[in-house]
Order: sequence, then structure tokens, then C-alpha cells
Amino acid sequence: MRRFAAVLLCLAAPALVHAQALSGTLKKIHDSKTVAIAYRTDALPFSYAGADKQPAGYTVELCKRVAASLEQQLKVQLKIKWVAATTQNRLELVRKGQAQMECGSTTATFSRMEIVDFSSPVFVDTTGLLVRKASGARSLSGLAGKKIAVISGTSNQQALEASLKKELVSATVTPVKDREEGIAALEAGSVDAFAGDKILLLGLALKVKDPSQFELLADDLGFEPYAIALPRNDSSFRLAVNRALAQVFQSDAIAEIFHGAFGPDAKPSPALLVMFGLGSFPQ
Repeated sequence: MRRFAAVLLCLAAPALVHAQALSGTLKKIHDSKTVAIAYRTDALPFSYAGADKQPAGYTVELCKRVAASLEQQLKVQLKIKWVAATTQNRLELVRKGQAQMECGSTTATFSRMEIVDFSSPVFVDTTGLLVRKASGARSLSGLAGKKIAVISGTSNQQALEASLKKELVSATVTPVKDREEGIAALEAGSVDAFAGDKILLLGLALKVKDPSQFELLADDLGFEPYAIALPRNDSSFRLAVNRALAQVFQSDAIAEIFHGAFGPDAKPSPALLVMFGLGSFPQ
């Protein structure tokens, strides 16, 4: 009997939101029949402008599935309005109501939760270091006295500075505006390393003129739980998004999205598999 009731609840889940009086973000989406999604144009393979200039990537595909679920939950056909975002304005777009979701490679942090809310985690990574082999560095300690670029104001910068302090390594932290500036500085030799999310650094390393001159160090400087940025103080909308993510994590769709972004031979890390399980809340 319990199992039968659970099945009925699962089948009824898309109607739960609609059965309640709509308010806040859900009402805005329902009435406008549009969901505005901010996406990064430079965060390959999570969020970027594809060859056809259309939004693509791991998190973008997840958010498309979320939008499809919102259609079912709200019982209305929705149009997605894509809003291009940068590292600097991605959270402001959500805070100001110009987008209801931000789908990129944004790490959920307590300081950012003062500006926006976040969904359940959608990916986990760590801060790493892409270095010039000529620097001779084989670990963070090997970068003592050298220059390390990092995007200003990011969780990567926080993780880098905390690790340098913890390991008593004296290195010059060189803030840059974005990944393009960071990798350009590394290629030019004006910095010895570039700190960022490891999986993004791997993607950047393949785009340089001579990949053989660079390597990704084994050091893990900080935990990076990615999540979808959402408007603050709107628990009903956050619940609807997390319900949608749980449906994706419990289905074959997550494997399709993962392999589409990272390649058919890629395998999710043990930490990522645990995250999928933890995000698969029962209905």
C-alpha cells in the first residue's frame, strides 16, 4: 500500500505546484509564459555559445530539462528567453529579476547566498592550477615566488589565497577579468600559473597554441559545488526547480547530458555520483 501511494504521489508531482495558489517567480513565469535563463558564453563545457551561436553545455541542457518540467508543473507551454551573462553580472541578472535562473559554472557560497538563492548542486569540482611546465612547479609549493593568475572576485580566488596562507607559500596573486585574459597571460609568460575550476582548466589547456607546454597540477585547492542561481526568498520556485532536477538525476537523462558535454568515454567522478544521489529526493 505504501508503495502504491508513493507511485501515485510521483505521478501527481507535476500538478502539485499548479494546485497551489501561484505567487512570486512561478506566477511571473506562468503569466508571461516565458522563463528567462541567464547563461555564460565562455564557460565551456558547462555553458557557452555553440557553433550555431545557441546556448549549449552541461548546465544549459540541465536548465532546458528544468524548463520542460516547469511546463508540466505549471500546465502551460513556456518559451525560454536566453540572457547572455558574464562572470561579473551573472548574479546581478537574477537579483534584478532580469533572469529567473543562471545556468553556468557558478559555485554556491554563503556570501553569494546574500544576493541569490541556489538550487540543489548540479556539479562538483575543485580549484586547480594550470602551470607552465617551464616553471618547474609540481605542486602549489613549487610556485613560491612566482605569479598566479585568477579571476577576480571568484571562489577560485578565495580558495587560492586560503591555500597559499595555509601552506605558507609566498606567491603573487594576479587578478584577471576572465578566462581569456588568464590563459593569454599564461601563454605569454607574464604569469606562471592560472587557478580555476579543474574541469574548465582542462578545456582551456586544449585550446592553447602548444598544449605540451602546460600541465594541470594534482593539487585540489578548494571544493566547488556548482548550482543554479535563483531569486532569493522564493521557496516555492526553488522547490519546483529542485523537483525538476531530482527527476533528471533519477532518469537516463543525466547520463545523456553528461556524455553530451564531456564526451562518450567520460565517467562521472565518485563525488559526482554521490551528488546525483543526494539530489534525487523522493517525491
